[in-house]
Amino acid sequence: MAYFEWGDDMVIDNGPIDQDHHKLVDLVNELHTATTRGEGQAVVGKIMSELIFYTRDHLVREEREMERVGFPDLVEHKRSHALFMEGLNQLVDKQAKGSITIASQLSTLLRDWLSIHIRRSDHALRVHLKKSHQLPRGS
Repeated sequence: MAYFEWGDDMVIDNGPIDQDHHKLVDLVNELHTATTRGEGQAVVGKIMSELIFYTRDHLVREEREMERVGFPDLVEHKRSHALFMEGLNQLVDKQAKGSITIASQLSTLLRDWLSIHIRRSDHALRVHLKKSHQLPRGS
């Protein structure tokens, strides 16, 4: 069983946002697996860097898509993204200072944040897309 399981209730657009979310889930699982195997900090550090960079890129793409479709709660959504990135940056700083528990903290933080954020905040985008008939048929 994976550390973080994708659920049908996490589907937003059956498109690029969901593809990004799947990639993030895969990276969180990869980081968790490396951490539980006790693999060297070099391996964990590489996965962690990829995960953080991909998360940053995803948030920018998601916000652009929300702007494009006229998502009404964009300002608040951007605020939640900024707070989350602040937390990620604090973990990066701790890792740079030599903390060895950052990888497990990061995998837990991302799993919990993604799960809640996708199911609640991003779900509001799905509702908006449905109401404005911007979801592909059958979604």
